[in-house]
Amino acid sequence: MKMKNPMLVVADIDKSVEFYKKVFGLHVIMDFGANKTLTGGLALQTVETYKDFIGKRDISFGGNNFEIYFEEDNFDEFADKLKECDIKYVHPIVEHSWGQRVVRFYDPDKHIIEVGESMKIVCKRFLNSGMTPEQVAERMDVPMKFVNACMR
Repeated sequence: MKMKNPMLVVADIDKSVEFYKKVFGLHVIMDFGANKTLTGGLALQTVETYKDFIGKRDISFGGNNFEIYFEEDNFDEFADKLKECDIKYVHPIVEHSWGQRVVRFYDPDKHIIEVGESMKIVCKRFLNSGMTPEQVAERMDVPMKFVNACMR
């Protein structure tokens, strides 16, 4: 068994495709009309067809109980790009205790999207600031093996 794709149910598939294209540069690689697969493996399904699939009429959006996670090497550049998009934020950029900067926002159907600074970039940022590898491992709460791999 292997996991294939996460799938989001969407109210307007064309609007969602455009959102994921504009914000993340994803594009359609498989188009079945009511179901589209984007680069990276994200699948979108129309709410009408999904209701039929599961035999339910009550589909809700905005439950704040699920997110899609992306990592970005050029986090500051991505954050600047978001300013050009019509984004409703869950929260502004925050820095977690392990040093990773993240931002969370909603897609058009109120699915939460998280974009985090690449953990390898976080590690390099700390090393470049003068921290020792041991200090970085402690600060990030990661094994030395991870820090050593980032140094290569």
